[in-house]
This record gives sequence, structure tokens and C-alpha cells, in this order.
Amino acid sequence: MNAIDVANVTKIYRRYGQKRQFATLKSAMLRGSVIADLKPEETFAAVRNVSFRVATGTTFGIVGRNGSGKSTILKMVAGITKPTSGRVTVDGRISALIELGAGFHPEISGRENVFINGIMLGLSKREVARRFDEIVEFAELRDFIDAPVKTYSSGMYMRLGFAVAINVDPDVLLIDEVLAVGDEAFTHKCLDKFGEFRRRGKTILLVTHSLALVERFCDEALWLEAGEVRAAGDPKRVVGAYITDVEKSEEEHLAATNARAREAADQGSVPGEAEQTSEEGAASAPEEIPANMFRAGEGRWGSRELEIVDVQFTGDSGRIAHIFHTGEPLSIRLKVRASRPSTDFVFGIGIFNADGSCCYGTNTGLEELTSEEWSGDGEVVFGIESLDLVEGTYKVDVAVHKRDGYPYDYHRMLYSFRVKSRTKDVGIYRPRHRWTFSPNIRFRTMPL
Repeated sequence: MNAIDVANVTKIYRRYGQKRQFATLKSAMLRGSVIADLKPEETFAAVRNVSFRVATGTTFGIVGRNGSGKSTILKMVAGITKPTSGRVTVDGRISALIELGAGFHPEISGRENVFINGIMLGLSKREVARRFDEIVEFAELRDFIDAPVKTYSSGMYMRLGFAVAINVDPDVLLIDEVLAVGDEAFTHKCLDKFGEFRRRGKTILLVTHSLALVERFCDEALWLEAGEVRAAGDPKRVVGAYITDVEKSEEEHLAATNARAREAADQGSVPGEAEQTSEEGAASAPEEIPANMFRAGEGRWGSRELEIVDVQFTGDSGRIAHIFHTGEPLSIRLKVRASRPSTDFVFGIGIFNADGSCCYGTNTGLEELTSEEWSGDGEVVFGIESLDLVEGTYKVDVAVHKRDGYPYDYHRMLYSFRVKSRTKDVGIYRPRHRWTFSPNIRFRTMPL
């Protein structure tokens, strides 16, 4: 048996900012449907032909980018808004954790608001009174329950709304990204409550950006993209497909960002307006080279007698990439050119985090490689066997210079790559490690 049945649902909204407007609601009704009479360019479909079923007693997750239609679906299931076409059927009493505390009145006390909200959610006054202590205890607001709600912090306000909604004892619980309503301890308490709901055979429809939560709690999942279904079924498969698509978009964004940074640097947006021309027509070193390279801003400078003409990141497949996962290999490939033969050159690499802190830096001189000869076009590859960095965005310096530091071509923080990881550890470096415990110290792994 299905607790929720969404069949071919479409929800169309009017685009605002268009010239044509109705003077009054009466005039709109006299002319017929408010939406149907609008031109196609005056509307947009928040949800288009979406269908799914949630079996009674299961947990169903919906994932997708902001604006993909997730919250619109939840509001239609909750009955807050009606579909433009299609059908939504729900079997059982609903409690929706969508806009917590939406019915709270700021001028009256938390106690009075609990009763008003409980009645709005379908409880009798006697039922609210019976559950009142449990609601207040769950919200951790016993000392403030008789104070006006307008004196509450945003966290207190949301916790009280959450406590009321979750203690209605619904058959179907709708959750829209509301786990960040308190500190870590309160979040764990919320997760425990969800676990209790699942054990009691309640139906849960969850909209969240926490993919780990979907994999851990959900029996099935749905991926929405621009209002349409992209994938449905096993949570791990759906989440994996969604992550792959997100990383593809991030790849495109980082590639465009790197191209723009390189173009700006080539047009002269560099410290000290780096490029000057000597009487002989050859490029000379900039008048102002940053005294501390680690503190210099983005840019490019140098004489260009020896030049780095392109920089690429590649993974283990050899394909150009900008998104990597912790522990994967990374190659930084430099296409280089010598306009004249040289015997004095050093190649350098620096990796920085988003704050500008140096994660690692080295060059061929530090690694005791002494230059002998270079002429014409060539390639330099800096290979990292295992990218043991924590999740985050990193920037790269590349350079070729003389042994005494004279810059031929210095590219300062013009290239970015991103490291992804399912483990949300902190810092910069993620060393390979393992935990060991004496027999009397036991742990259990979180089920996914």
C-alpha cells in the first residue's frame, strides 16, 4: 500500500516582472484562469510531469540543486499548494517540517503558540495538553516557554516549531532541510526521533542536501533537475548519479574560472605591470617583483625568455580534470617553450588552499636537479601518486626561473582544482591512517 502517490504532477508559476498584470483578483477571475491566459514566456514550470510512489512505512529522499523543484513537491504533498495538473494522494495524517513556526504569533508566549500550532496540525486541545511537557522538553525551552516568542533567538524559534510538528504523531512526516535547527546535540536528538519513526512504521518524505543522510536513512530516492525526474530508485545509485552530474558542472565552472584568470593575467593584470620591453626588443623582467611570493596576489610576471604556455590537470585516466577525490592521483602538466637555448632554469610548483596558506611547494633545484640544456617546445609533468588533501578548493602556482630566482615566467594562483571527499575531516593534509583500540573499547559503524 502506498502512503503517497504523485502522478504526472506539473506546477506552473507566473513569472513576475512582466508588463501584463491583473488590476484586481476579481478582474483575473472574470477573465478565467490566472495561469492559463498567460503566454508561455510569462510562466515557468517549477515541476513538470513528476511521478513517484512512497510505500507505507518507508523513507523516501528527494535530492537536487537549489531551484530543482524539491520544496514545491513537498508543499503539494502537504496540501499547501495545488498542482496545476496531475494528482497527489496522501493516506494518513500529515505533519510537515517545511516552514517551522510559520503559524507562531510573536506577541504571545511559547505556551500559547504550542496549543495554537498543535490545533492547526490536527490535534485537539486535550491532546496538545497531554503532549505539552514532551514538546517543551524536546525543544529544550522549559525556562522560556512563558516568554513571548518575539524574545526567542532564531534557533529557539525553530526548535519549538520542530518539537510541535514532530510530536503530532503523524502517519506521514514531511521534512524539508530542517536539521540545522540547533546545536550538534539537538541534531542527534532529531535523528534519533527519525529512527524511532522508522521503527514504528511511519512514512517519511525527506528533502535534503545531505547526501549521506539520504544514503543512511532512505529506502528509495528521487533526483530532480530543473523540475523533472532525472533518476529514481536505490539511494546509493541515485546519489552517485547526482554527485557525478554536480561534479561535471563544477568541472565546467573551474575550467572557465581558470581560463578567465589566465586571460586577465595575460592582459597585464599582474603585480607591477610585469612586462616591459628593452631596446633590443626582448621582454625584460618586471620592474617590481613581489618580495614575498607567498603574499603576492594573482598574476603573471617574468621576462618570458623561457615560457609556460599552458597548464593542465589530469587524473589517472589521463583526461583533463579539475575535480579529484582524496587519495586519487593528480598530474600537473606544463607545456613550455624556450625562445632561445638555455642552461639555467628551474621549474617550481606550489599548492595553496583557498585561504592562501601554502600546502606544499617544491622546485627542481630543491630536489637537486641541475639544469643542463633546454631549447624549443617541451612538457614538464609534476605527478602526485596520492592526493592526500582534505576536501576543498586549491590553487596552484607554476614557475620557471633562473637558479638565482630571476623569473622567466611566474603564474601566481591562476589555476584551481577541487578535492572532494565523503569524509568531512578538517585541516589541509589527510595522512593515511588507521585506528586501533583495546578490546574493552568498542564502536559500531553507522549504517548507510
